[in-house]
Amino acid sequence: MKTIPSSYHPYAYLARLDKPIGTLLLLHPCIWSTCLYASSTDTPPSIQLITLFTTGAFIMRSAGCTINDMWDSEFDKKVERTKNRPLASNALNFNQALTFLAAQLSLGLGVLLSLPNTEFCCYLGAASLPLVILYPTAKRWTPYPQLLLGLTFNWGALMGYAGGAGEVGLCCLPMYLGGVGWTMVYDTLYAHQDKKDDERIGLKSTALTFGNSKTPLYAFASLFTTGLTLSGSLASMALPYYLGVAAGSGHVFWQIYTADFEDGENLGERFKSNQIVGGVVSAGAVAACLI
Repeated sequence: MKTIPSSYHPYAYLARLDKPIGTLLLLHPCIWSTCLYASSTDTPPSIQLITLFTTGAFIMRSAGCTINDMWDSEFDKKVERTKNRPLASNALNFNQALTFLAAQLSLGLGVLLSLPNTEFCCYLGAASLPLVILYPTAKRWTPYPQLLLGLTFNWGALMGYAGGAGEVGLCCLPMYLGGVGWTMVYDTLYAHQDKKDDERIGLKSTALTFGNSKTPLYAFASLFTTGLTLSGSLASMALPYYLGVAAGSGHVFWQIYTADFEDGENLGERFKSNQIVGGVVSAGAVAACLI
């Protein structure tokens, strides 16, 4: 942020450039799925695809944050953690955010058009847009908004394979569901930080729905483990992939076991540690395709 001129800081904060973990959480399922395709065709992971997905994850995560803040600016003003966001604090107005969003989506479209198997990938990418737009409203009408986030954030588990194959392989589907389970865990932990404010202003979350019970989180962690393991089996992934899944899954279970739902610092640390989960699974997936 120090290298960005101060006049652009509101846009940088709107895009969450100060919080890169969201980009990583969006990117890793793309890498896993790219490796599923590589393994199923006995080829190395595509550097071109991984580069494009890295760029796309950065752009689309920032666009998602812009959409989220445009929907939620009035609520953000009433929540301690979010009251200083650019739209909530009036550092930017709605029209400025809309113009910025148009630029972000244009760049995202450019990445999409650069993917191999362009026509199918464009259709598949477009199919995710309703989720991208709908998710920010979910806290208003469903007690499970984290489920909408999971369906949105793990779309890369379908896109990675499609970028290479021009279709969504059966092996991607358990991974997609497993990724949704992962998101349900990490974003429920994250939501516990805001649960008092959310309850006060009438917003919903799985933190409020599940309360202090960790049983649903353990179930979703098990879905993560099972889904990724099954996808690896269907794509004939080698041993390093399963070691990565085991290490990542162990970390997710550790997060749940050690989470203190009343300690914001504890919850924030566990949420951020999911970059480790995604990273070790990605490392295992890439290694499995190279041996």
